[in-house]
Amino acid sequence: MDCTVKVKRLDPAAQLPLRATAGSAGADLFALCPPEGILLPAHGRAVISTGIAIELPGPEVVALVFGRSGLGIKKGITLSNAVGVIDSDYRGELMVGLINHSDEDYKVENGERIAQLLILPVAAAQFVPAESLSDTARGTAGFGSTGRQ
Repeated sequence: MDCTVKVKRLDPAAQLPLRATAGSAGADLFALCPPEGILLPAHGRAVISTGIAIELPGPEVVALVFGRSGLGIKKGITLSNAVGVIDSDYRGELMVGLINHSDEDYKVENGERIAQLLILPVAAAQFVPAESLSDTARGTAGFGSTGRQ
């Protein structure tokens, strides 16, 4: 699927999203910080600038911001909202909310890869009221109902 996303630098020092390899699903988003970086205290949160805004080709796609596995696993740094949703009509700066789950302070450096951006198709669902839903083998069994393995 070919998809062209326009990217506007809001600051000349901002870096464009970059797919690290041809097989990368997401493009890295880079922090735009002051020279001294931004302190993310232990168990604290911060909103980090990327210095860019995007224009998606239309409402048939969405941009989703995910955490980077290396930061999460090695440092305990993840997105504060789990997944960021960037709608096709948003034109503001992409900001990344980070949370530090570790017991140690972490300094976000300028130019550091802080998240990844994926562009995915959107199904324009129509929601209709219903008096009943079809039966399935699972039915209404919820959390953990399919077992642990």
